[in-house]
Amino acid sequence: MKFTHALIALASVLFTSTAVLADELLVTPNHPVWRSECGSCHVAYPPALLTASSWRTVMAGLDKHFGSDASLDDKTRKDITRFLESHAASSPRHASKDGRITGTAWFRHEHDEVPAQVWRTGVKSPAQCDACHTGATNGRYGEGEIRMPRVAASR
Repeated sequence: MKFTHALIALASVLFTSTAVLADELLVTPNHPVWRSECGSCHVAYPPALLTASSWRTVMAGLDKHFGSDASLDDKTRKDITRFLESHAASSPRHASKDGRITGTAWFRHEHDEVPAQVWRTGVKSPAQCDACHTGATNGRYGEGEIRMPRVAASR
């Protein structure tokens, strides 16, 4: 009985450590087409930031991709979609009905301490991860790599 409890406790610690590591590093296999196509306009967001269903929503609406036409040929779209789906998050905290990472419960929880003034004047858009996360382009989002933008003092 004690052995079973010890195994459960160890598994709990390992699972928690892995989840934290995944949130901070968001280890993503290299996929040159995804990095090139998605990274040409913004940070190529790691697949683990959304669920497979949410990524399908994003990829199905590329002709009206958050105000821009990001259409791709069918072969490229399918290739990137398969990549995103195969490395997507499984937690409902990463689900988004409209495909916005910033609308997920995970994002809101991770960024709830960011002052409104930083969003308005320092970052401009919550989707601009690299405004604060200096390692975002390489999939590194750890707290040690956060540099909050300076904002003008309110009058």
